[in-house]
Amino acid sequence: MVLTTENILLIGSLLLFISIVIGKTSSRFGVPTLLLFLTIGMIAGSDGLAGIKFDNQQIAQFIGIVSLNFILFSGGLDTNWNTVKPIVREGVVLSTLGVLLTAVSLGLFVHWLTDFTIYESLLLGSIVSSTDAAAVFSILRSKSIALKANLRPTLELESGSNDPMAYVLTISFLTLVINQDQSLVSILPMFLLQMILGAIAGFGFGVLSKYLINNIKLGFEGLYPVLVIALMFITFSATDSLGGNGFLAIYICAVYLGNQDLINKKTILKMYDGLAWLMQIILFLTLGLLVFPSEVMPFMGIGLLISLFLIFIARPLAVFISLIPFKMKLKRRFFISWVGLRGAVPIVFATYPLIAGIDKADMMFNIVFFISVTSVLLQGTSLSLVAKWLKVDLPEDQKIVTEYDRFITNSPKSVLHEVHVTDNCIAIGSKVVSLGFPKSAVIAMIKRNDHFITPDGSTIIEPNDILVVLSDHEKDFDQISNCLKQKIVEVR
Repeated sequence: MVLTTENILLIGSLLLFISIVIGKTSSRFGVPTLLLFLTIGMIAGSDGLAGIKFDNQQIAQFIGIVSLNFILFSGGLDTNWNTVKPIVREGVVLSTLGVLLTAVSLGLFVHWLTDFTIYESLLLGSIVSSTDAAAVFSILRSKSIALKANLRPTLELESGSNDPMAYVLTISFLTLVINQDQSLVSILPMFLLQMILGAIAGFGFGVLSKYLINNIKLGFEGLYPVLVIALMFITFSATDSLGGNGFLAIYICAVYLGNQDLINKKTILKMYDGLAWLMQIILFLTLGLLVFPSEVMPFMGIGLLISLFLIFIARPLAVFISLIPFKMKLKRRFFISWVGLRGAVPIVFATYPLIAGIDKADMMFNIVFFISVTSVLLQGTSLSLVAKWLKVDLPEDQKIVTEYDRFITNSPKSVLHEVHVTDNCIAIGSKVVSLGFPKSAVIAMIKRNDHFITPDGSTIIEPNDILVVLSDHEKDFDQISNCLKQKIVEVR
């Protein structure tokens, strides 16, 4: 079937509906939903039942880049700095040195196993060197896996921040494959420029985005998520045009924004959570349509060998070497090694050699596709079992509810106070979003001139306001008192 303007919406919506329904039921059987999305795309493709013809690598790459923007940005918004701060060094080392070691060790194995040149081998290793944020986020959350210590934030920080490193390595070795007269040293300036500019631009755009979100009066709550989408794409494209790493920039920007007080923040977070799922489904469906199973079959043998080497040797080797300077129990290192899921990101990166038209690009793409499927199928389905076997999981009743979960789910509050705003209160004239209240405290309503109003982040505090504040803990009100510099009146 050839896609036309008349049937693309019908086909797309049907595939989306089928993916959501089947994905909902698949978790009962322990099958990763992302793998099902990919399978549905393959079934609908040229070699499948629907026979939809789709072989445009440029469009697939565009969809992949747009989807990764949403997925990485959503993952950054979910990242609580207080949670990841104790393990930020481990996460950064895993997402940089760990990715490099994975790419090099796998590249050397591919060079020994195949007739690929050393740069072609390292290119293949770079493409599959990072763990997939979409795969890790979705599987950890859909399976509600509770992990001991700081394992979960370590895994999420690594998977959310290591795609930029893999992207830079992919582009670097692709440049060397195309320009074989260049040396390895020649790509170092580009590598450093990508990472340094990406980090600086990400933080800078984060600060600018916070200012714009909290100071532009849009009038409608629904426009604030739209504003954030615009700022996200500006961050990515502007950084990329300057020669920096756009993926790194949007992740850092999102982490910064996720830990700030923003107007209508809850609306923004909820919308991005839904959009991240939508983009994951679209991305996997698109890549499923792009793949021709008949072309993958001839490479199953070599793909399986490379995949097994990646899972059982390259990934553990990279993790153990990277974590040498840090104190961590052996079982936790093994579990981090096992959570090395490869998903859609390597397949997206594999489109770069295809578009560049290098030799063996088709072979690389099919091998990468097989590696991703094998990883999600083998590692994704066994995370719970491996966590129990290594004894790094927590009982369900001890599962830690994160600050992010409490924030977006309207968790019940246990303490109620009234705060009277006196004439000398320093908060007068300030927006609610700038008060600096604890994350677990909310202003449920404001009594003003015998009327009650429901505030949002842009509401201005006025003299003689009575703030009805709900919170999870009594101790929160000491911080609230400091924010307002006045005595709090408790309601019994």
